Amino acid sequence: MKLITAIFLLITSLRAAPAGAPHLEGGDLSIFWVIPFAGILLSIAIFPLIAPDFWHHNFGKISAFWATLLIIPFIFKVGFAITLYEILHVGLLEYIPFIILLLALFTISGGVQLTGSLVGTPIINTAIIFVGTLLASWMGTTGAAMLLIRPLLRANKDRKHKVHIVVFFIFLVANIGGSLTPLGDPPLFLGFLKGVDFFWTTKAMLLPMIFMVVSLLIIFFIYDSVQYKKEGSLPKPTSDEKIGIKGSFNLLLIFGVVCSVLLSGFWRPNVEFTIYHVHVELQNITRDFLLLLLAYGSWKYTAREIRDANEYTWFPIQEVAKLFAGIFITIIPAIAILKAGTSGALASIINSVSSEAGPVNNMYFWLTGILSSFLDNAPTYLVFFNTAGGDAQILMGELSQTLLAISAGAVFMGANTYIGNAPNFMVKSIAESSGIEMPSFFGYFLYSIIILFPLFAVVSLIFF
Repeated sequence: MKLITAIFLLITSLRAAPAGAPHLEGGDLSIFWVIPFAGILLSIAIFPLIAPDFWHHNFGKISAFWATLLIIPFIFKVGFAITLYEILHVGLLEYIPFIILLLALFTISGGVQLTGSLVGTPIINTAIIFVGTLLASWMGTTGAAMLLIRPLLRANKDRKHKVHIVVFFIFLVANIGGSLTPLGDPPLFLGFLKGVDFFWTTKAMLLPMIFMVVSLLIIFFIYDSVQYKKEGSLPKPTSDEKIGIKGSFNLLLIFGVVCSVLLSGFWRPNVEFTIYHVHVELQNITRDFLLLLLAYGSWKYTAREIRDANEYTWFPIQEVAKLFAGIFITIIPAIAILKAGTSGALASIINSVSSEAGPVNNMYFWLTGILSSFLDNAPTYLVFFNTAGGDAQILMGELSQTLLAISAGAVFMGANTYIGNAPNFMVKSIAESSGIEMPSFFGYFLYSIIILFPLFAVVSLIFF
């Protein structure tokens, strides 16, 4: 009873907060406020290398430590009201929708089993990655990645050399494949909500995406062929079972997820609820409720043997939820500083994208991309979208190359690190749960530097 009373009083106090939303001035923050965010990134990078067992059992506590290290001094710096507002804002509007979407896709995709005697030959692996890349723009990078990662891992279960397969899967399916529509990647969806035409990205991003996809698939096929030859004789399939799908009703549920996301973009009932100045719109509440309902339906009605065959566990989603809770909190000062523009501690970055002659599109591409590799690519996209003027009609017209640079940077370079895009870390976690020793944070980043950065340089030269 005391607990219920306490919760009631908390909610009442939040709703009864004084008028006028607390405002965080990014221009008042020094670069040192980014230290907790850097700390959690370094923890993700270093602890699995030097203390894997400790990390495995304590990553949630480490994430909470860095979040607390920001929150406590932040209260003294900007006050309790602003700190509470910023945490509620990022929690209610970003983190909770983010984790609900991941949970729904993770649960539903785990109920789809691709049956049959698939063997991970270079042709089969290239085909699976290619199909996932095509699907990503229409069901989201997260949806496509969660749907196909398990069949890909199962096809290659007998191979010794398979880390590169997962890496290229992250490059293409979890990132670059989502370039063509607002459904593909969150930054593009935000652009759509800001007034960018739904099919503008399809037309504008098509050629850069084709270049990246074709180049990466060729590189992957050649590299996978070399690695495949090292395998020697692989076990032949023990079953002549035809290729098919079990739990196919989950594909309808994935379509339901796509429709739910679209609903929140098109439906405008103009109804909202306010919790301590944070406005939560009805369409977003409805979307999240529908996603949870779809996830529950999948969990309840999917045969257990399907999930067992997929080696389904809750650990990957638990890991992502705990780590990204810390990331979303510690990222608050970094985003605020960027939003401060030329008056913030990162003014040199903002100034570098403009000149007397107009926008410097190369810099828009690289800076949006590099920052999206380490920060949340959605707010990073918005920062540079607004830096370029923020008018969708102008950006689709005379400044179309600038908008293309921002869009390509946010989507393409999300592939650079495990935290660059939501499904990256999820795919890594699922692969590790299947017994694959994935590269460390820096090891994966090395793959990006060697393979992706030269291609990005070509994209930059050709298109910007």
